[in-house]
Amino acid sequence: MTKAATQRARTSGVLLHPTALPDSPVCGTFGEPSRRWLHELANGGIGVWQMLPLAPPDPTGSPYSSPSCFAINAWFLDASDLANEQFISQDALNGLPGASLGMAGATLVDFQLANQRSEALADALLAAWPQQASERQDAFQHWCSQQSWLEDHVLFSVLHAQHNNAWWTWPKPLAQHQRGALQAWAADNQALLLKERLMQWQLDRQWQEIRRLARDLGIVLFGDLPFYVSTDSADVWSHRRLFTVKESGELTLQSGVPPDYFSETGQLWGSPVYRWGRHRITRFQWWRKRISRQRDLVDLLRLDHFRALAAFWAVPGGDTTAQNGQWQSSPGHALLAKLQKDAGGDLPLIAEDLGVITPDVEELRDRFSLPGMKVLQFAFDGQSDNPYLPENINGTRWVVYTGTHDNPTTLGWWQRLDSSSRERITTRINGEVSAPAWHLFDMAFATPATLVVAPLQDLMHLDDRARFNTPGTSTGNWNWRLNQFDHNLEGSLRGFGERAKIWGRNRESATALLDQA
Repeated sequence: MTKAATQRARTSGVLLHPTALPDSPVCGTFGEPSRRWLHELANGGIGVWQMLPLAPPDPTGSPYSSPSCFAINAWFLDASDLANEQFISQDALNGLPGASLGMAGATLVDFQLANQRSEALADALLAAWPQQASERQDAFQHWCSQQSWLEDHVLFSVLHAQHNNAWWTWPKPLAQHQRGALQAWAADNQALLLKERLMQWQLDRQWQEIRRLARDLGIVLFGDLPFYVSTDSADVWSHRRLFTVKESGELTLQSGVPPDYFSETGQLWGSPVYRWGRHRITRFQWWRKRISRQRDLVDLLRLDHFRALAAFWAVPGGDTTAQNGQWQSSPGHALLAKLQKDAGGDLPLIAEDLGVITPDVEELRDRFSLPGMKVLQFAFDGQSDNPYLPENINGTRWVVYTGTHDNPTTLGWWQRLDSSSRERITTRINGEVSAPAWHLFDMAFATPATLVVAPLQDLMHLDDRARFNTPGTSTGNWNWRLNQFDHNLEGSLRGFGERAKIWGRNRESATALLDQA
């Protein structure tokens, strides 16, 4: 994002993952639910749609521990659009798991049902494929030829399904990604591999239509990129030498963060860290392809755990806590310079720089003119130098939130907030706090920050029953859904957009975020 762009742009956005969209049987899709949502944002005068990673989730539903850094979550494929385009039959559509739920859909996302539905949809696509016109088949083949990541993804997906276990448990030649063994195995599994390719093609087709609509409406798509990669993933399996993992699947070093005020043992994430020396030798090709793929999908990209580009916490692979880790340096300057050159100027990245941030992280962020993040739920501890206080947010290169997907809803936060913090906020607004999120919105709007983003749950004044994720827990997350497109939603979006406009933030300014030098 250019310095000029951040100076011109003052706009607002809403955080909502596509799974949470209504008007589909199991979860939100890249069909009418996404189209309707974009129109609702545009009508509300809102210029940015922020979402979580679009990658396939892990078994807990988390998109931050995906089996692929490049693929798209099959749950998002819209079956109704496919039937309307005659990629599948109407009978196949009516027979899909979850069809009995109707378009009103389930209240919460059922992960098992979502997997069953996407698998049945893939079968329907495969069955109808021989009857498709040659123009469609040519377009499919052309797309496949342009996706350098695709074959490893489809091989991994089918092998993983067949063995129902992690890649290091497979027969050794397959686990070691030996080309001859994979070619021999692939010859016997062509239909299954084709099915996976078709799914990714259709997902990409549908999402690119959503992206075109967003452009037409002047709405910026703001995505998310996890920093680390799951051990049991296509990426680690096919590029094992780039990660601290043995052939056995054991980690020599693993990711995490050190002990702090909140955790005396730190956080242990259990994914491999990068063998940065080998990334340097390859001129960061894997990272560059990863970012390039994301730029094909979204306009802006939040880089999670940005501080690890300055230095990362490396924990011995056999440890069960993060206490014995050590800080190791990262080639962040070199990597970002390559990415900047690939982008032809400035980087469309947002640095997730929350928590305890050291000067080297700030220097790296500022060296590449990357906006950072501010979360107002962290602001009111009574310390005048708290960096999240609105008056301490200096300059334009910031994205300000009430909370993120990892926070309680602002109403839930307020309900559990200590009395002294409540008093400080009440004094600040010089009145009664009736809808805490909306008071925080005004504080955020008043800052010089380029972008203010609200989780949809905060716009709708929802309590923690609508919370999307609670870090450190493995159940009850990632499954919340908006009930319906209705007047309450419309009113909340319009109110947010109108309030933002009063503070000089409008939808028309959003495209300035994308101006490149």
